[in-house]
Amino acid sequence: QVRLVESGGGLVQAGESLRLSCVASGSFSSIQDMAWHRQAPGKQRELVATLTRRGTEWYVDTVKGRFTFSRDNAKNTIFLQMNNLKPEDTAVYSCAAEGILYHGSLYRGPYWGPGTQVTVSS
Repeated sequence: QVRLVESGGGLVQAGESLRLSCVASGSFSSIQDMAWHRQAPGKQRELVATLTRRGTEWYVDTVKGRFTFSRDNAKNTIFLQMNNLKPEDTAVYSCAAEGILYHGSLYRGPYWGPGTQVTVSS
């Protein structure tokens, strides 16, 4: 019902910024909630931020004040602006979508993208 593809990852130095994007494609009518997760080597996947269709935001404490989640519903695209990056932010970042309205039916999900690598050097 939905395909997610992330972009924007890369290698940066501590203190620099990156902007991740995630485009959702498919024959769906709307997506209710979207999220960014990350998984560092040897660690469990961590929920980083969520954003509902109505605009309610949530961030994990370690990124508050540095990361900003936004979405363009018309373009089915979400963004994660990451400022003042730290080495501990190094991870594969994946977007996820929940609550897909598809042909009149609601599919809870979540649906995942493949992820994009973010590496922050000290």
